[in-house]
Amino acid sequence: MPDAGASVQGLKANKQLRGIAFLCSGALIFTLQDAIIKLMSGRYPLFEVVAIRCVVATLPLFVLVHYDGGLGRLWLQRPWPLLARGTLLLCTYTGYYLALAAIPLAVAVSLFFSAPLFIVLLAGPVLGERPSLASWVAVTVGFLGVIIVCRPGSSMIDPSALLVIAAACSYGLAQLMTRRLGIAEHASIMSMVQNIVFLFGAIIMGGVAGRGGLADSHHPSVQFLLRAWQMPDLRDFLLMCATGLVSALGSWLLTSAYRTAEANVVAPFEYSSILWATIAGFAIWGEVPDVHTVVGVVVIMAAGVFMISVSGRARRRSQGSGGAG
Repeated sequence: MPDAGASVQGLKANKQLRGIAFLCSGALIFTLQDAIIKLMSGRYPLFEVVAIRCVVATLPLFVLVHYDGGLGRLWLQRPWPLLARGTLLLCTYTGYYLALAAIPLAVAVSLFFSAPLFIVLLAGPVLGERPSLASWVAVTVGFLGVIIVCRPGSSMIDPSALLVIAAACSYGLAQLMTRRLGIAEHASIMSMVQNIVFLFGAIIMGGVAGRGGLADSHHPSVQFLLRAWQMPDLRDFLLMCATGLVSALGSWLLTSAYRTAEANVVAPFEYSSILWATIAGFAIWGEVPDVHTVVGVVVIMAAGVFMISVSGRARRRSQGSGGAG
């Protein structure tokens, strides 16, 4: 029996490590996509970038579905939860991408990493998990870091930062849904449905934008949302196509992460892309984070590391109790 228990614990630890590896890889890949979309935001409308991305992502997603159980799985038994998750993620990334047009990449990414804090807050209502007192402390400290980055009342931060915080909340809810749906649905199927929802969302945004008559705002986010379709040159077209390949692989990796391991275990590792966003922001746009941003990011990351530590101790206590039984 002890050998069997050790084997079960080893399998669980292996699943958690695979989930963390999936998430870190997806976060790194999506940082590249963020940089491309920010580059495109000054010339093209958001719906154009998203539409091209979705069309290009379709083929690799079909390949993933084929190797992840067969194309027959596309005949969904319960489409509505998957469509609801896809719609949540559409709202998430629409808000996030619009904010990228107006604020530095590192600031946007840093604020978006309040998502693990929302995951802890929402884990109870969605999954029935009861956060510990230590988790509540981590959430409080993490949101303090968000406040430091945003500096309410300061003219230094753009109002688009609120879009990122709202996006982080809806992202946390979507990933908790991923954890629940992942029991029965494959990552490739969830990614395919998400891609379809994004494409329809882009078509709707394009219909609203029309010929760009509503894009008379001086704010970059509004222009990015309502600008008319622009014929891209070859370089920009290839960059937009690249986001399709990135989104297909990145969505599959992130979905696999939350499908493989507990949300509270893998979520804090999303902080791994802050460094890459900072490097990309400096290399491409010369963006240098100020002191408030650095301090706020450190506080947010400290809260995440603390949650990892708390989760590890809780797992060890649970495993100890299981072994004693």
